[in-house]
Amino acid sequence: MLADINQWFLSLGADYGVNPYVFGAIYVGAIPFFFASIGWLVKRARAGRSTVVPTMCAGFCFISAYLYLAIAGRNIPLWVWIFLGVLVLYGAWSTIRDTRRKIREGR
Repeated sequence: MLADINQWFLSLGADYGVNPYVFGAIYVGAIPFFFASIGWLVKRARAGRSTVVPTMCAGFCFISAYLYLAIAGRNIPLWVWIFLGVLVLYGAWSTIRDTRRKIREGR
């Protein structure tokens, strides 16, 4: 049964030109860099310094797996892009809210 699930999982990647394991590795691998960027952003904001570069780094880490999907993928259904757009918007809103709270707590 596990082999069947794995085969089905890999067939999804073949249908869309994306290796699910590469996508997952990018997704999980970006998490520590995302949190490090957020920490860097908060530290610079508390110090009154520019937060442009850490914000861009955090944003890149946040969407890196989806960039892989956009570059390597083909024939991705519209509903997937809509779903991912909603996830990214919610994640950005949530991250901004939490980051602002952390900055306020430090002042």
